[in-house]
Amino acid sequence: MRQIKSSRGFSLIELMITVAIIGILATIAVPSYQDSVIKASREAAQTELIQVAALQEKLYLNKNAYAANLGALNVPAQSKDGKYTYAMNCPTACTTDFLITATPSGAQAKDGTLTLNSIGRQSGSVHTTWK
Repeated sequence: MRQIKSSRGFSLIELMITVAIIGILATIAVPSYQDSVIKASREAAQTELIQVAALQEKLYLNKNAYAANLGALNVPAQSKDGKYTYAMNCPTACTTDFLITATPSGAQAKDGTLTLNSIGRQSGSVHTTWK
């Protein structure tokens, strides 16, 4: 009787097909992942803007005026993930209104600026809808 040798390992063709499939999956998955990261950062910035607005309203209830800058509220000028820079201004001397702006930087820059004002109006230069 003749014994048949069993081969071990993979052939070059099998390996090339596997690498090609992984490459195709990666080209599909990476852009989706990047979009998800950008969306998550935008939602985090929106949440932080809402928290700053809540601090402003709390201060207004106590002092009948809004804070003139983020430092007065002990709020950092940058988001926790470092992808947004925050700014705040008061169009009418901080007695009746305020405007908080989140400006994206780096890879997040294509996302557009987010704003929130004292009457709760939210807007974005690219994505106009919030959450």
